[in-house]
Amino acid sequence: MREITIPVAGMTCAACVNKVEKALKGLPGVQAATVSLAAGKAGLVLDPEACALPAIERAIRDIGYEVPWSRLHLLVLGMMGSHCEAAIKTALGTLPGIASVEVNLATDTVTVEFAEGLVSAAAIKTTVRGLGYDVSEKGEGEDALDRERSLRRQEIRRQLVNMLMAWPLGAIVMLGTFRDYWVLDDVLPAFMGNKIWLFFLTTPIVFGPGRQFFVNSWNGLRRGVTDMNLLYATGIGAAYMIAVINTFWPGAGFGGAKATFYEAAALLTAFIVLGRYLEALTRGRTSEAIRKLMKLQPRRARVFRGGQDLELPADEVEVGDICVVRPGESVPVDGVVIEGYSAVDESMITGESLPVEKRPADDVIGGTLNKTGAFRFRATRVGKEMALSQIIKLVEEAQTTKAPIQALADKVAGHFILGVHALALAVFLFWFFVGFDLWFTPDSRLVLTPYKLEDLGVFGLSLLISVTVLVISCPCAVGLATPSAMMAGTGKGAEFGILFKGADAVEATSKIRVVVLDKTGTLTKGEPSVTDVVALDGTPDKVLRLAAAAEVNSEHPLGEAIVRGARARGIEVVTAESFQAIPGHGVEARLDGTAILLGNRKLLADRHVALDGLTAEAERLENEGKTVMFVAAGDLPKGIVAVADTLKETSARAVQELKRLGLEVVMMTGDNRRTAEAIGRRLGIGRVLAEVLPQDKAAEVRRLQDEGKTVAMVGDGINDAPALAQANVGMAIGSGTDVAKETGHVILIRDDITDVVAAIQVARTTMRLVKQNLFWAFGYNAAAIPLGAGLLYPFLAQVVSPELAALLMATSSLSVTMNTLRMRGYRPPVKRGPPAAPPQAAAEPPLAALEARS
Repeated sequence: MREITIPVAGMTCAACVNKVEKALKGLPGVQAATVSLAAGKAGLVLDPEACALPAIERAIRDIGYEVPWSRLHLLVLGMMGSHCEAAIKTALGTLPGIASVEVNLATDTVTVEFAEGLVSAAAIKTTVRGLGYDVSEKGEGEDALDRERSLRRQEIRRQLVNMLMAWPLGAIVMLGTFRDYWVLDDVLPAFMGNKIWLFFLTTPIVFGPGRQFFVNSWNGLRRGVTDMNLLYATGIGAAYMIAVINTFWPGAGFGGAKATFYEAAALLTAFIVLGRYLEALTRGRTSEAIRKLMKLQPRRARVFRGGQDLELPADEVEVGDICVVRPGESVPVDGVVIEGYSAVDESMITGESLPVEKRPADDVIGGTLNKTGAFRFRATRVGKEMALSQIIKLVEEAQTTKAPIQALADKVAGHFILGVHALALAVFLFWFFVGFDLWFTPDSRLVLTPYKLEDLGVFGLSLLISVTVLVISCPCAVGLATPSAMMAGTGKGAEFGILFKGADAVEATSKIRVVVLDKTGTLTKGEPSVTDVVALDGTPDKVLRLAAAAEVNSEHPLGEAIVRGARARGIEVVTAESFQAIPGHGVEARLDGTAILLGNRKLLADRHVALDGLTAEAERLENEGKTVMFVAAGDLPKGIVAVADTLKETSARAVQELKRLGLEVVMMTGDNRRTAEAIGRRLGIGRVLAEVLPQDKAAEVRRLQDEGKTVAMVGDGINDAPALAQANVGMAIGSGTDVAKETGHVILIRDDITDVVAAIQVARTTMRLVKQNLFWAFGYNAAAIPLGAGLLYPFLAQVVSPELAALLMATSSLSVTMNTLRMRGYRPPVKRGPPAAPPQAAAEPPLAALEARS
């Protein structure tokens, strides 16, 4: 079984989602299908042997939707006849993800439609080249994003043409209908109120702009599925047919000559088309973030091959190629710098605002922008392995998943269409047999119109109200509420280097109450450094010089930290004449004929070196969680060097921000209790889990969950994999660019602890948006359906007209989309805050660290 994602265009509501899902699940070989309305994508789990892409496309097209595959136009030289055409089609047909192949021998072109997630353009070109042909790309190919945008533009243009037809004619129909009211009879000629005239004006509206609803309804019904088009078609069709019958056969018993709802059919169509137009106009904007990521994918690359610079399509770069990047150009693929120096803007991938300096041996990320210098780099990851491709894949997968909160909305939308038809029938029967006799009065009016209904009759009133119920009950807003907000939220997270692995991860992140932070590498930099140097006599630099000379040949992390610290202070580090490690105690070296000791109390005591004047200072530093090493020359103590794992610059601020969000912060570490609590105090963390072995971290997370708490675990994603998997939300921090290998539910690309805060803020804002959308959508239906069913009629003798119902319905869907679009300008509060505090010292366990020197 394989998982694939395919684009689907033309969906407008939750009923469309159910329709596509049902059609896909009915295909042989498809195990599961999940469709996202906002993303315009379908995620499938299928057996590729049993279910080919053409069959999937056919199933989707049969129910009225489009599949905008990626398209590649190739110029293929060397084709001689139909046998070449057959060879190319056969060879490409063996590749997974090929939807169609068209060969034109007259123009030497091959056009391939394919699914980007399954096969690359480079693989297609390589396959054709392998047959012995000369292949080059004819212009720029169209990726799925281009095709989807093109289809959206076509939809906008089509609905605009429909509006330009429906609205002028609909306005004339409305004026003709109301000619007998206000002063219109003095202004408008008499023929405008003629029923035959209104028939000839309304018919082009119903069978022109309104035709789409009847065609799509039929396509769905043929496959046993229903959607909103059926509601529209029923409402428009009923209003139009009754108007026609009562125009030409007024005695047929359908309300008589006065019950001609031409304006209802005309304006109902016009308002629904207006809604479709506005949705098509705004829907694409909710996916802006993923579009930005996709636009970053470089089209061209400059590659050094055979002693010359060649310009190639970026997808033809191979691992090991030497790529050349000039100022202002994009980095085509991931790689390692081998020559040159520059500053590269990585903000589009990592969210890091400042350009990052790049020197030989530094990594570069495909899709980032070179600012100043020129450099060469060796390609290490290309195509689907690139960081940008992995990020896009993760975001796309997240946008096709469904959050638990969406289950209710999907359940409602799934049974809504037939339920609304049943409700409309019940409303018709109620007003026909009960309501009309109880409450009908000749002064009855349509809401917000002077149109009296005195001659309407029992059938006409019942039909009018039931048609209004059909139209006003649109579940579009319910279906859009969750996926549109989730799409905006996951996209916004990606802008800041925060990748949610699914909509369920967004919802779970918004609910966490406890954040467990692994100390080493998460709160701290993960490497020790010199924090304090105390001199008994002379200067601290002299003490550090002696310590560095003793440790210069050491491979222990603490020794390396001392040497690094000395060089950072400009101290010349000389090599000792001799060096000996003393397991569990320290080191002994000889410099300029003098014995140098560097180690713990026991080492100096064994060598009969008095520690007078240093003991109190050593205890103070140890209480701060620092590893203390005594320095002696000959028989005389010289001072202390304290080493610790330093806190990241943003750790203290991140803890404060997490507390401000009302979260309990817990630190987990393998350090001893005293060291761990010293760090906890410095950061303001009240609960510290110390002396936790790596294999026990998951058990500690489970213990917190047993207390009834929703737990997020933040770790490095490799050592902490079991704990990340155990937590309600696992956050893998500092993943860098290899995001595909991470265990967590949320992946933080940068090694910045404030991104944990940003992830929670994005998730909470997204869920707040979802709840606002659902409240509005369900609230609209809860209020609109009773109004449409005639709730006000017994008190005010007024009913909602079908065209007003269509306007309310369009406003409901539009309001959900517009509310979601507020996320476009959102920036997590922690990213707007003051600069980070300066770094402070933290710790490696003092005794354990020295005892490890064996």
